[in-house]
Amino acid sequence: MNPKILISGANSFLGRNYIRYSKFSNVEEVSLLERKPEDINFNQFTSIIHLAAIVHQTKKISENVYFEINRDLCLKVAENAKKAGVKQFVFLSTVKVYGDNQGSPKPINEDSPCIPDDSYGKSKLEAELGLRKLEDENFTVSVIRTPLVYGAGVKANMLSIMKLCERLPILPFGKVDNKRSFTFVENLVAYIDCIIEKRVSGLFIAKDKDSISTSELVKLISKYLRKKVILIKVPEIFLKIGNLFFPQILSRLYGSLEFDNSKTLELLDFNPPYSTEEGIERMVDSYIAQKAND
Repeated sequence: MNPKILISGANSFLGRNYIRYSKFSNVEEVSLLERKPEDINFNQFTSIIHLAAIVHQTKKISENVYFEINRDLCLKVAENAKKAGVKQFVFLSTVKVYGDNQGSPKPINEDSPCIPDDSYGKSKLEAELGLRKLEDENFTVSVIRTPLVYGAGVKANMLSIMKLCERLPILPFGKVDNKRSFTFVENLVAYIDCIIEKRVSGLFIAKDKDSISTSELVKLISKYLRKKVILIKVPEIFLKIGNLFFPQILSRLYGSLEFDNSKTLELLDFNPPYSTEEGIERMVDSYIAQKAND
């Protein structure tokens, strides 16, 4: 099998890694900032991986923009791809469709209820529902939800943690007994390859096999940065005060958010090729190499 794959959404973190690490070599990208869906020649492709999206923005943007990009543009791409005879549409969604489940007493799975509480999660969920209506025996829809994705070239929260570990000898993450699920980008590439190779429809959660605590995460990053970092335990009173002013930041660092994707693994007959520790080592090695080249 040698599928011809189009990534809709150019120069993304996942797109760059997919082109680099996919088992398939016939992969192209198209920018939806430069091309309208109706102007793209889809009929030469067998599979579309839709990555174009508006994620959480630090600056305030209209709620309508999330729905215009994450739902409406996605469905326009899918509709035009289907008309052109594309066989499979792979949509990268998000675990934000489940809503704010920080501290959930049990892991969230593929069948957990979706109650998104922000424009990002709502727009992604509506895109999923719209795609389901387009699916038929000639047009397979595969939806992949992921927790935080990390790896070579990562930005945002994971990059910030790496920089903290690199610069500060003491960090306030001692004895943080939480559990969080992450997705190493090369594992995600392998999930996507498996889904395309088997042309399987449905809903999938793509994540690393392991869940780890924030303390473990910081220790592993420091280990591969070759930095000695002392982790101190923050008194509970300070966490309670901090939670009043920065609830989202505190919940990401100290709260639990764990997923169970056993249904996905069974359906795909798949195991992620890298452990979380191996993924962190490869991410940090890439970060060090990039800094050396800058």
